[in-house]
Amino acid sequence: MKIKPLSEIYGLLSKIAEPMGIEIVDLEWNDRECSLTVFIETETGLDLDTCEKYHNAIMEPLDELDPTYDCAYTLNVSSPGLDRPFKTERDFERNLGKEVEIKLFAPYKGKKFYEGVLTCFDENSITVKTDKEEFKLARNKIAKINKAIKFD
Repeated sequence: MKIKPLSEIYGLLSKIAEPMGIEIVDLEWNDRECSLTVFIETETGLDLDTCEKYHNAIMEPLDELDPTYDCAYTLNVSSPGLDRPFKTERDFERNLGKEVEIKLFAPYKGKKFYEGVLTCFDENSITVKTDKEEFKLARNKIAKINKAIKFD
């Protein structure tokens, strides 16, 4: 199915999200299921009521945009999940000074998995402080980086 560019859809949806205190984390089109999923987040966390409120707010504007050129599709609004990978600069900013989990494509100092505090980042690298050391990793060597999940 042909759809409009996700960047165009994002432009419309972010204008609705911002005044609601919502950040669009990602948009995903599933061609097989003919579904558009909008992953959202707020500074204070996300609940079902917020997802429903945002879903209701974007239905009519999306119908006017007609992202699928008059073809039926399913609209989903969802949390990106606790262990979602960082994709945007905002993800790194939000987690600066917090514990992160890093999975590497190839071992660094004999390991492919690290946990530590994200102390610095730029477009090419990140700096992480563990209990033992602080080191810099090239971002293109990272398979996945996400917020560390701790259960007390």
